[in-house]
Amino acid sequence: MKLFPLASLVTALSIIPALAVSPAAANTSNNAATSALTPLQAEDIFRLAGASDVQISADGKRIVYVRQQNNIMTDRTESSLWLLDLATGAHYPLFADKFNYSQPRWAPDNNRIAFVSDRDGSSQIQVHWLNEQKTAAISQLQVRPSQLSWSPDGQQLAFLAEVAAPATDFAKSVYQPRKPANANWSASPIVVERTYYQADGRGVMRSAYAQVFVVPASGGVEQQLTSGPYQHNGPLAWTADSKALIFPANRHPDWELQSRQADLYQVDVQSRQLNQLTRLDGEEAEPSLSPDGKTLAFTYTRPDAVSYVNSKLKLLDLRSGEIRMLAAELDRSVESPSWVNNSTLTFQYTDRGQTKVAQISTRDRMTDLVADLGGTSWGRPYLSGMYSVAANGTVAYTQGSSQRPAEVAVFSNGRSRTLTDLNGGLLSQRKLGQVQELRYTSAAGNEEIQAWYITPPDFDPSKKYPLILEIHGGPHLAYGPQFAAELQRYAAAGYVVLYNNYRGSTSYGERFAMLLHYNYASEHDFQDHMSGVDAMLAKGFIDENNLFIAGGSAGGIGTLYAVGLTNRFNAAAATNPVVNWTSKVLSADSYVGQIRNQFPGMPWEQQAHYWQRSPLSLVANVSTPVLLFTGEQDRRTPMADTEQYYQALRLRQIDSVMVRVPDASHGVTNRPSWMIAKIEHALAWFKRYRKD
Repeated sequence: MKLFPLASLVTALSIIPALAVSPAAANTSNNAATSALTPLQAEDIFRLAGASDVQISADGKRIVYVRQQNNIMTDRTESSLWLLDLATGAHYPLFADKFNYSQPRWAPDNNRIAFVSDRDGSSQIQVHWLNEQKTAAISQLQVRPSQLSWSPDGQQLAFLAEVAAPATDFAKSVYQPRKPANANWSASPIVVERTYYQADGRGVMRSAYAQVFVVPASGGVEQQLTSGPYQHNGPLAWTADSKALIFPANRHPDWELQSRQADLYQVDVQSRQLNQLTRLDGEEAEPSLSPDGKTLAFTYTRPDAVSYVNSKLKLLDLRSGEIRMLAAELDRSVESPSWVNNSTLTFQYTDRGQTKVAQISTRDRMTDLVADLGGTSWGRPYLSGMYSVAANGTVAYTQGSSQRPAEVAVFSNGRSRTLTDLNGGLLSQRKLGQVQELRYTSAAGNEEIQAWYITPPDFDPSKKYPLILEIHGGPHLAYGPQFAAELQRYAAAGYVVLYNNYRGSTSYGERFAMLLHYNYASEHDFQDHMSGVDAMLAKGFIDENNLFIAGGSAGGIGTLYAVGLTNRFNAAAATNPVVNWTSKVLSADSYVGQIRNQFPGMPWEQQAHYWQRSPLSLVANVSTPVLLFTGEQDRRTPMADTEQYYQALRLRQIDSVMVRVPDASHGVTNRPSWMIAKIEHALAWFKRYRKD
């Protein structure tokens, strides 16, 4: 595996060619520059920037993208819109001010760009005319729109928006006294009658359902095309004649109790007549219609009640109704299919720690195009990234590397070009830790585990360094050789940082992902981690007396499970952990799918299994000092789980500390200051137990 794909080494368009100098002068200059570099600082996180939602125009000439920039004054990641001209290299802002911008989408005429912004006081659909340099809000919505989609004739925009459900009979029947004028009453009670009633980051939700709308592209009154107590999803695909929309939805009466179930529907814009296109047992999603309107591509996921299933690529012939599969032999999940022409599609998938874009013909001939998508996850090195494709086959995408967050890149004529250098001003002044690949065999089942480690700046292999094992979340996610501010800060503090794709990780096929089925967490993934530590010790530059462990979400579970099985770590830092699966699945927002897919039955039916998977079952064995870091508004791994474990540790008089982040949900590093707090609390905790 190449650590740095070819595309990441291509010179950026914005870089000015260097003047010729003598080798001696160059060496002197390079040495001086290197000595002036400093490691990554905590405050640097406030200065990070990255590209996302990279969209190329249909004619392949220009790219609009969302630039995300951390702001130290607001403690938020702010979003602006920027434009790139592929012919001239021009790079300039469309909208970069105090407002936020998202979802840029090109009109078929290559002149208009629709987007969502709060620049008029609330989130509305805006359209910008490039040639005329004019912008107008074309909607007057009460809720935020999503999944924008232009009609092929450029006359309409489709979108999703929530519509409040009518009050239930019970809610209507409750007597409510009239509030006197100017009276100061407390807030009214919240009546919950739905199964799916909460979501992390949103809390207890109002009873509302996502519906499909259209609005004239020149502005006007939006029309609601769907109705009923169902969640209609995107993306929204227009038919070639601009008369109907295709979308995924689960319209079964018991949809809230189901997982991995959805069909594709078509709704007529004028009559609002609904037609069901697919009826497969499973989840049909991500519809994409061929330019001639004859073939519908979509992803399909089997409904198996298991922890992981690959999503496959299927084609529906709209004339005959025949459905067939493409890339059937690809043991990976397919995402984001998009047509280039009537016989060629592109899609993305993850493969052994890389995110790739591939091209496939309707005759089932597949070719990889690029393998360096990523960089949109700044804190930890998760596989990430997205792409869009023009009618001429040019691919624009977010390009990631171990040394930089996402840049804008383009692939055409068989090669990639990096078009931006969003962090050059900052990171060119920093000496980052170097990322190296490691492969080793786990003691559990002799499974090969792919991992990476980051060495501190000015690393000297003749010296001994403390080690931090950092475990990813999911567990069905994956790490790769990507920029990670959190791990780079650990390296800057003098630690070697090991991170791995333990069993259950994606990008290695269904068999490897399913090794954690009914075994999350367990001694098996524990052995994957311990074998990695042993492999690092064998290299000779790790101090065996200074070993530390950390992780978030599923990684927090793995961290606490590990300290219940071993005392080899000096200290542990667990972020957003689950410690008691029975209480977790009955109080968190992910309970329906999690119970069905990750456990052999309901918690009151399989109590022994739930307890065996819970780190709390091993707390009597713990002697390792533990730091717990959790958002107080977390509804994915609720704060109560952290409190249970902390209380147990204190009752056992184990060195421990609980760090609670007010207002934070499961995205406990979503604000720059929160990310810094997570890092610096862990570093302070580890320093306390280092044996120097």
